[in-house]
Parts: sequence; structure tokens; C-alpha cells
Amino acid sequence: MAKGRWNQTGPATAIGLLAPVCWGMSVSLVRGIAENFGMAQGQFFLYLIAAVSLYFTVGLPNFRTMNRKYLFIGIPTAVASGLTFVLAIFTSDGGAQTLEVGMVNYLWPSLTILFAVLFNGVKGRWWLWVGVAVALYGILRILGGDAGLSWSGFCERFAHNPISYVLALAAALTWAGFSSMTRAWGEGHNPSTALFMIDTTIYGLFWLFGFGASAATPDWRGIVSVVVGGIVMGSAYACWAHGMQRGNITFLATASYFTPALSCLFGVFWLGAELTTSFWTGVALVISGSILCWSATSRRFNR
Repeated sequence: MAKGRWNQTGPATAIGLLAPVCWGMSVSLVRGIAENFGMAQGQFFLYLIAAVSLYFTVGLPNFRTMNRKYLFIGIPTAVASGLTFVLAIFTSDGGAQTLEVGMVNYLWPSLTILFAVLFNGVKGRWWLWVGVAVALYGILRILGGDAGLSWSGFCERFAHNPISYVLALAAALTWAGFSSMTRAWGEGHNPSTALFMIDTTIYGLFWLFGFGASAATPDWRGIVSVVVGGIVMGSAYACWAHGMQRGNITFLATASYFTPALSCLFGVFWLGAELTTSFWTGVALVISGSILCWSATSRRFNR
């Protein structure tokens, strides 16, 4: 990237890069929250803490000056993305299906790049899509583990319970769409606080009407997870919105491929997980694919 262009987009891109780091941490934290509080209760506390922290750091956007399309299409799209992903995990049968649902959701970085090319005027060389394919294969290796992913088993689980996969795909599409809308219509407004306030209300209603798993007695890990997780999730949304508006959208989208790898690394610390050979192979593929994507767009990136 030329020096002048870096001066324009570099700081915002750097802020946006914090989002994949935060999302990498949030997976293990959210797991601890679900185990200690249940789905509805845990998400309610998570989003409540995120909303409070964002209110004192980012504040509320000025809805009167916000682009009407962003207000009435963009914000509901972001809310729908978070909701469909949580419901996709909640309605899965666990085990391999949960892993595959996560794999479907990780289509969103590729979809973000596709939408950037189709709707945001971003141009890239032909090997951009080679990089996307390599990075996606790396994610498959990370998520599949040493046992790999069984295509026949996937088809059987999909036929038995298709709703989880449909919800995960909807989450990926809507998040990529929101990222594109933020670039096109955001105009400097950061809606993160409003998003988490809406989500808090939704999960509060779920809890009120008994939708979701029953809460267990939380331990210290669950309490720490909900507090730190709320701050981390709020920071991720705020940083991503800022990066999408003013940073390099394709670089941020390709950098987000590292989220599964960061999730595994943080899991070693927080959950005591062990890393396998397939993990490191997948990380190498993700890095290679991301470098290809970056090289295909860096010199021809248009704001």
C-alpha cells in the first residue's frame, strides 16, 4: 500500500484488526457463559455488559443524522446476524454438527470480500479468489481436526436437522451484508451500542418467556467469562464498524480468517485445549490464503 493511502486507511484498519482478536477470545468465553448461565440468561448478561461498556466508551449514535438506509436496513441486518448465529448453535445437535455449523458461519469473510467487489467498488486481481479458497480450506482443516470432516456424515446430519445450517448461512450472509452496508451507508456512525441494547432486549424476552436452556449455578469462571466476554464482544463490534467505514475492507475481511485459529489458541489458555497437527496445517493455509488476498487487492484498493 502506498504511504499516502496508508495514512488515510491505516489507523482505521489497525483498529478494525482488533475485532478478529476479540472474536477469537469470545468463543471460549461464550462457551463458559453458556455452561454457567444457559443460552438466554447467558446471552442477556453478555450483551447487557457489552451495551453498558459501549455506552461509556462509544456512546449512542445520532439517529437523526444517520443514513435512513443504515438505520432501517443496516442495523436490523446486524441484529439478525447475531441472533441467527446463536440460534444456529442452540438448535444444533452438538458434536460434529456444531462444528459444521461453525464452518458454515465462517463463510462470512469470503462473502464480505465478494460483497465488497460487487457493491463497494473494490477491485482485485484474479488470484484473490485463489487466496479465498486456500484460506477456506485452512478453516476446514482447523475445524475438522485430525479426524477430518465427513461429507457423507454432513449430508446425513443436514437432512436430519437442516435448520441449524440454514441459520448459520443466514448469519454469514447478513454479517457480510452489514459490513458492506456499513461501508456504503455508515457515514462515520458507530451503531454498536444500539445493536447490543437491542440484543439485550431480545435475549431478555427469551429469558422471560422461558426460551433457552435452564441456568446452572455459575462458578467463578462463568462470572469472569460473562464480564470479560461482554467487554470483548462490545469492543469487537465497535472496532469492526470503524474499520469497515474507514479502513481497508478487503484486508480486514481476509484478516478475519484468523478468527478460528485465534479461538483455538485462546482455548489452550482458557479451556485447556490441545492443538493438533491439523491445526498448525490449517493456520499455515489461512496465512497463505490471506497473503494472496492481500497481494491481490493492496495496490488497487479503492475507498
